[in-house]
Amino acid sequence: MNDEFNIDQLIKRGKINSELELERASMAERKLRLMTEEFPEAKTKRKQIRELIYEYEAKYWTDRDKITDSQVEENDKAEIIVQLENEFIDARKKLIISKLKKLGLNQQEFGRILGHNSKSYMSELMNGVVPFTLKDLIIISKLLKINLSKLIPTQIPDEDKTKIVNSIEKLGKPKLKLDKKEFAFS
Repeated sequence: MNDEFNIDQLIKRGKINSELELERASMAERKLRLMTEEFPEAKTKRKQIRELIYEYEAKYWTDRDKITDSQVEENDKAEIIVQLENEFIDARKKLIISKLKKLGLNQQEFGRILGHNSKSYMSELMNGVVPFTLKDLIIISKLLKINLSKLIPTQIPDEDKTKIVNSIEKLGKPKLKLDKKEFAFS
């Protein structure tokens, strides 16, 4: 879960480092915008993330003559990844909420069970602005009877798949085989 986007870590670092982070930050900024009416404290975080987005775009996207085909391709891939991540987060949120309704719990009450007393923080978790901890996900799985595969994204990025395939081939271990379906490249 180390690869999961965390807006708080990005703000602390103070810099966007890639197109994927840019797309993830943009999605988080949009989600925070929708949250500001209910949670005014989200405005500060939204402003901070917007500043990082502007800085990155000013550096890499303002001079049209310097924008490369590979940069556009990287951005297109990042958009697709973020769209898929967002679809997963939305499906997970709907599943958790439906289970909570069946138990007569609201999000804030469930947040207290997880040890999160802030209503806005629980909203950030549910909306994927900040990631659930592994501990949170295990508790959610056990308490709400949800399979972990519905709570944890299990997609392996293509660049990691390539590294894994190459490492396995170099090892030359015939008993270690890849499931072609699991390692299909997008």
